[in-house]
Order: sequence, then C-alpha cells, then structure tokens
Amino acid sequence: MNSDALFMSDFPTLSLFRRGKVRDVYTLGDVLLMVASDRISAFDVVMDTPIAGKGKILTNLSLFWFEMTKSIIPNHLISSTVADYPAECLPYSDQLAGRSMLVRTTTPLPIECVVRGYLAGSGWKEYSASKTVCGIALPDGLVESSKLPEPIFTPATKAETGHDENISFAEAQQICGAEIAEKAREISLKLYKFASEYAANRNIILADTKFEFGTLPNGELILIDEALTPDSSRYWLAEEYQPGKTQTNFDKQVLRDYLETLDWNKQPPPPPLPDEIVVKVKQKYQEALDRLTA
Repeated sequence: MNSDALFMSDFPTLSLFRRGKVRDVYTLGDVLLMVASDRISAFDVVMDTPIAGKGKILTNLSLFWFEMTKSIIPNHLISSTVADYPAECLPYSDQLAGRSMLVRTTTPLPIECVVRGYLAGSGWKEYSASKTVCGIALPDGLVESSKLPEPIFTPATKAETGHDENISFAEAQQICGAEIAEKAREISLKLYKFASEYAANRNIILADTKFEFGTLPNGELILIDEALTPDSSRYWLAEEYQPGKTQTNFDKQVLRDYLETLDWNKQPPPPPLPDEIVVKVKQKYQEALDRLTA
C-alpha cells in the first residue's frame, strides 16, 4: 500500500473500534490509535476518489494546534511517533507515519461544540429566517459572512447518519449536564479566540470551528479528535474578505461547488472526481497548513 495515498485503513491484526468518514480508530488495550485516511466527504457522502496526502495534512495541522493550545486545555495526544506505539502497530509503520496519533481513551461528550465568529453556513440560513442562531438573538442588518458582534457558542447534536442538528445551549445542558456544558462553552470560546487571533496574524479569518471534548475517568475535560483543521473549520482568505457573499476559503468548498454542477442526487454512490478537482482540493488543504504553520 502506498503510504502517501491511504484511502481505506486496513490493518487486519488491529482491532477496529470505529470507522468515521475520514478517521479510523483502533483499540490498543487502554489507549486508541487514530488514523486519518485520505477519504473526503461532501453532503455527508464519502467520495470514492481519495485526496492523496490529505490525511497527513489533517494530522499535521491537528498536532500543531494541540501543541499550541495545550496551555488552554489538555488534549488526548500521547504520541505521533510510530516508534512509541505498541508493538502490534510496528508492521504498519509506513502506513501510519505522519497520519496517525496514539491517544488517550475518553468518554466523548454527545455534542459538537461549535463556535461562530462570522455568519455563514447553517447559521446564515437560520439568521435569514429568524434573526437568531441556535436560539441566540442577533442584531438586524447582518448579511452573509458578516462578523458577529462577538463569537457565539452554538452546539449541535452528533448525528450517526445525515446532518448534525443545531441545538440551543439549554438543550446542550440537558444532554451533557449543566456543569459540563458550561465548561465546554467556556473552553470552546477560549480556543476560538486564541486560534482566530493567531490566524489573523497570518492573513486568515477563522470564521467558525467545531471542537470535540471527552472526559477522563477522573472527570477531567480534555480536547479530543482533531483540532482546527479545514475539515472542522471554516477558514477564509483575509485580503479577499467582503461581507455579503461567499468567501475564498481553505476547505472542501471547491469539491461541493463541483458536485453542485452535476446531475447527482447527493446520495450514494458518489460520482468519480476528475483529477483537476482532486488537485484543487489538495492545494486548498496544503495552503491552509502552510499559511498557519509557517
């Protein structure tokens, strides 16, 4: 298997715990192995065409942000050096190098912790209809991509299939418990503030992002999954920012835009992707990594 084009993680001697749209997680005793494949999804459908090297870009960016934010909140990372992994991983060293992390086992919160600093996506759609986002009232007169008066915490449910659904903070408290929900909101806003200020110094706008948290057996809340990648965040090019329209971005919007030109019902099976689109998507992800970590 070409380790630079890992599409489906296939490690037959390891115990698969969960296969997500992009990441595969394996159980290794009391720790987990998280592997970022080169799969890419759009409209909740995983494409049959991989983006070679995408998993390494996502892993590198997550590792960067885990290091940058560990003073705000601890995270689940144990090591990303394959030589540190349990012995059963060593036969797959080439495939795992650069795209995997050994992480602590946690109990994940059953909500997505979303912070929005700008009005886009589902937030813009809701505001257009009701002048609110997740029940939070916002001022009149905002347009698509407007900067919000201050960042807002807008949690969502985790959907096993289909789209996540935005919920109010009160609903998040009912799901997680008031104390944990309050802590998750506080930390999410701190992380967003730090990352958005950092990105702004590199001429990038962090419009919104999604965090995932888990609790350790002692009840401590830590950051898990990925962190501030183009898969979980909306990054815009600052010099081209203009409220009232869709922005130049560093995520898979180029893929969505291409798929919208096709006669496809957004249900499996997905259409094949032409080389031109694959290259463009890879360039977007690589540029985000280069700009943020340079």
